[in-house]
Amino acid sequence: MLISRISTFFLVLLFLLSCNSVYTPKRRGYFKIDFPAHQYQTFDQPGYPYSFEYPVYAHIIKDSSYFDTIPENPYWINIDFPGFGARIYVSYKAIGQNKFDKLRDDAYKMTFKHTYKASSIDDSSFVTPNGVGGVFFKVGGNAATAKQFFVTDTTHHFLRGALYFDTAPNEDSLGVVNRFLEKDMDHLINTFRWKN
Repeated sequence: MLISRISTFFLVLLFLLSCNSVYTPKRRGYFKIDFPAHQYQTFDQPGYPYSFEYPVYAHIIKDSSYFDTIPENPYWINIDFPGFGARIYVSYKAIGQNKFDKLRDDAYKMTFKHTYKASSIDDSSFVTPNGVGGVFFKVGGNAATAKQFFVTDTTHHFLRGALYFDTAPNEDSLGVVNRFLEKDMDHLINTFRWKN
């Protein structure tokens, strides 16, 4: 009995003496992301009715839709950001066979489909230095896409873009990447031109 009390006393004493600093729990966080410098290259393919600048750390691939079938329109492309697991889906439609009001309304409907997950949806219209007009959407919360836009001349061309990530949406972890890629989307929009 005496030996067990002495052992317990020495264990408690050893425990008290071994702690020479105050324990500070670490906060939960996310991995640090090293972002590349914003540098751009031009997308100006023959036959396409538009051109723009996009980041050098992105790749443009022709949209193949589902199961490598032919896409609805030959000018649909995807801008892939392999370093971030992100993609901007870009769809184009000619207004001649499609009414402008319907295309605009469809763009709003597709954005507002995220209402059940979104904490906010802000839309802002713009006109670029190149005279291209459109609307930019910022979707807050854990929606599947946080950034969307469309550009149009209202008579001939309508192009829509939406940023998606290849992961479950989480506003906290994706926020910093969304803000980084928003600058690239702004640059794409501000350098966008229609080729008539």
